[in-house]
Amino acid sequence: MSPPDYFEVTYAINPWMKGDTPVDRSLAIQQWNQLRSALCDKARARVSLVKPVAGLPDLVFTANAAFVYGDRAILARFKNEERRGEEPHFRASLETLGYTVVEPPVAFEGAGDALVYDGRLVLAGYRQRTEVSAHQLISREFGLPVLSLELHTEHFYHLDTCLCPLDGGHLIYYPEAFDEYGLKVIEANVPEEKRLSVTGAEARNFACNAVQVGRYIFLNQPSSRLSQALNRRGFEVVGLDLSEFLKAGGSAKCLTLRLA
Repeated sequence: MSPPDYFEVTYAINPWMKGDTPVDRSLAIQQWNQLRSALCDKARARVSLVKPVAGLPDLVFTANAAFVYGDRAILARFKNEERRGEEPHFRASLETLGYTVVEPPVAFEGAGDALVYDGRLVLAGYRQRTEVSAHQLISREFGLPVLSLELHTEHFYHLDTCLCPLDGGHLIYYPEAFDEYGLKVIEANVPEEKRLSVTGAEARNFACNAVQVGRYIFLNQPSSRLSQALNRRGFEVVGLDLSEFLKAGGSAKCLTLRLA
């Protein structure tokens, strides 16, 4: 994670960002601290920090830093110029933690667009921020099969904004973010009883941008419907207010990068 000391919205690189959107930074810091505290409560997780950097307001969204698996990491190569300054900071942090870092030859936005499902394959998004050819690098470096999913809706520009793998082969997703082929891929690889679709309203509230640690799922202000559905599957939902980060098109998952 990276503290939001310099978080603001001064440019627009996705439809959620309006450019010069007022951000209450003190509230953002409070919300970020609540997420970190919730993750660390009862020793659920340990958090390593990337030092915030002035002029890099989106550094707080560490999910995009890299795709990490085992002791290796494929570093982000950001599509937008506004975020490219983050790359050396993420690389240095990963190397300090002992990871071997690989640089992709094409646009690739880390765990924002590459998610391990059920420990056996990678679901990977492309079109909006990541080039589909980057998926070959994931397969080559880690020996995992990769299923490519085209994201055809601008508001759901990263895979982790519209899909979240959970333990036990469960999956939260927003069907309308995918094209017909992508939906067939999901349906062919995720059993129907394991799939939990979210509504448009839930998706716009970043219901799929969730973090799971053990049986706990952390996400922004979940609906009672979604919370009950997850409870029935054996998960415990921890609702948080991350409204300041929604102004930049991110939420709980965007604010974290899983390292193990």
